[in-house]
Amino acid sequence: MSDAEKGSVGVGLIGLGTIGTGVVKVLKQNADVIQQRLGFPLELVRVSDLDLETDRGVDLDGVTFDADSEALINDPDVDIVVELIGGFDVARRLILQSFEARKHVVTANKALLALHGAEIFGKAAQQGVDIAFEASVGGGIPILRSVREGLAANHIEALYGILNGTTNYVLTEMEATGEAFDVVLKRAQQLGYAEADPAVDVDGIDAAHKLTLLAGMSFGAQLTHKEVSTEGIRGLLPVDFEAAREMGYRIKLLGIAKLHRDGGRQRLEARVHPTLIPRSSLLANVDGVMNAVVVIGDAVGETLFYGPGAGEMPTASAVVADLMEIAREIRRGTAGRVAPLSYLPEVLERKPLVPLGELFGRFYLRFTALDRSGVLGHLTGVLGENEIGIESILQKGQGEAAQSESGGATGSVPVCVLTHPTREAAVRSALERIDELPDVTAPTRLLRIEERF
Repeated sequence: MSDAEKGSVGVGLIGLGTIGTGVVKVLKQNADVIQQRLGFPLELVRVSDLDLETDRGVDLDGVTFDADSEALINDPDVDIVVELIGGFDVARRLILQSFEARKHVVTANKALLALHGAEIFGKAAQQGVDIAFEASVGGGIPILRSVREGLAANHIEALYGILNGTTNYVLTEMEATGEAFDVVLKRAQQLGYAEADPAVDVDGIDAAHKLTLLAGMSFGAQLTHKEVSTEGIRGLLPVDFEAAREMGYRIKLLGIAKLHRDGGRQRLEARVHPTLIPRSSLLANVDGVMNAVVVIGDAVGETLFYGPGAGEMPTASAVVADLMEIAREIRRGTAGRVAPLSYLPEVLERKPLVPLGELFGRFYLRFTALDRSGVLGHLTGVLGENEIGIESILQKGQGEAAQSESGGATGSVPVCVLTHPTREAAVRSALERIDELPDVTAPTRLLRIEERF
């Protein structure tokens, strides 16, 4: 049956978990405003999930609900397939099958797109259908649509993002309470802000997935998350937050992407790691589970996008917005109006990556050393031999409290150093020597500093 004949655009939903349930709620509760904005109904006609017994608290009357996702894909009343099961192999297969059936797709599967995006986007273009994925980055923040269309007239110069609510909550609480990482992480799990296995979040992997999509869309770069230099927040200590505060900074897990244009040569910088940023900056004041992204364009200047980065309803809001956009294009016959990554597929290209060793800036170093005469001189001596200037030094405390915070052996204290601007390669070279000194009792922690905000 044609769209004109049935008077609506049909939606099939695969995956009735937290986000899928939210999508049903938004489609049902906001059906009036959706139709007022579209001029026709957006109708949920079929839902597929392996769990048919759990009560999700949503009304599925009139909706076919079963476990047969392939039947959903091939249902002639389904125009758009929503994939919300997550993961890789099954989700990838279902998305590609949807394209073969000439169905448009909406997904929130950032991990899949960060690994197999080139294949999926290429197949969608080949079949003449759309794929939309606003909910994969930033939850309810319309960051992808803004970069893809609203900032399309700009050369994007850089972007900086707090892209993971779990880690932002943990860092906020560690600073506010002075508690250790494990204590705060356990509380985050109890509150539902962190998974039972938090590795994808706290090791920076989730943020790297999101940065991959943002960088591809901002710079026309073919990139996978495996190419993003990624560090998590494990190993941060309360003393790091105390020292950062005294130095005028806060610690945030940032996703950073920049395009270096050297004549006709372009190189991409893409990294995720804990970062010291000035306390006065807007990003520094994004707390709790909130997300924010700063995008800098040559014409528009600096823009800030802020909001809830996860959760049932914010993410569902983004999914339904994608459904509405595709529904309009179905009605107008304009599928593929804008390429998934904004740039035309033929101009997307792999760009050489800037090695971390070439980064130039200031660094925070936390040494862990025995509290004895002459140790500080040894540390600063090695830094000096590598032409690394020191802006400030903080030696935090004495005795048991300092030893506990330092993570080192008995009698150890943390020594926190802020360097003058230098190359990271020089710092790494110095740390190799410093960590071999007999008075240094634990590996040195390096944190990068970003000043431009």
